[in-house]
Amino acid sequence: MDFVDQALARRLEAAEEIPQVYYARLYAQVKPEIGAAAEEIGGGHMVFAGVGSPIGRAVGLGLDGPVAAETLDRVEEFYRSKGAPAQVDVCPLTDLGLLEALKERGYQMAELNNVLYRWLRREEEFAPGPGGLEIRRGAMDEADLWADVVGRGFFDGKQPPPEFQGMFAPLFQIPDAVAFLVWAGKTAVAGAGGLLIPERKMIAMFGAATLPDFRGRGIQSALLRRRMKLAADQHCDLAVTVTRGGTTSQRNAERLGFRLAYSKATLLKNWGKS
Repeated sequence: MDFVDQALARRLEAAEEIPQVYYARLYAQVKPEIGAAAEEIGGGHMVFAGVGSPIGRAVGLGLDGPVAAETLDRVEEFYRSKGAPAQVDVCPLTDLGLLEALKERGYQMAELNNVLYRWLRREEEFAPGPGGLEIRRGAMDEADLWADVVGRGFFDGKQPPPEFQGMFAPLFQIPDAVAFLVWAGKTAVAGAGGLLIPERKMIAMFGAATLPDFRGRGIQSALLRRRMKLAADQHCDLAVTVTRGGTTSQRNAERLGFRLAYSKATLLKNWGKS
């Protein structure tokens, strides 16, 4: 059994850090009115991609050593200047001083997630997907379709809010992005995304959802396998996904050999609160 140390945790945290950085840089080009930005800080990045967006936290702080008070001042000024609450991710491998400092500054728990990982081997063979369905890479002109299918999958078949599709469709414009669609005949019924991170030799997997009428057929497990195979073929040796605890997503991942590295928290500070 692997021992999760700070070096491995640094790689694992990149699964959320690097995709957010890419999204922010893309938004800065295509949606300049948002004021999206990403800056290196404290061994990680602080990211802003719009007020209320689920994309936009400080990730990776405290994994390379203590975090100075001046660094946290910079984080808070970054988010305050954007009119957004400051959000910082912490995990059990984060320097303990960071957690204490955030508590003293009035941060509160906003979210708790599980980080799961699996080692990959290029020679590994992966089982095919369920019969009667086709799984293939999404094409650039299918970006809106992919976002719509994934969005309706997340919202139990209902149409998601417009901002949801606006958040997912740009994935196709990000370098090394991965997007798959699952087809039943001429109808797209599921999708999944991810990002290859060559400098970390890993794939971050996210954005997986299936329309209600097609659940229970092993589609999500097949999408996990397809993305892992793609990553292994690209010389990646690590696959990472982040889920809420006790979800179907976590169960599917563990059935395919993923193991829990740790639970991580997002701590939030709203301005005017102490």
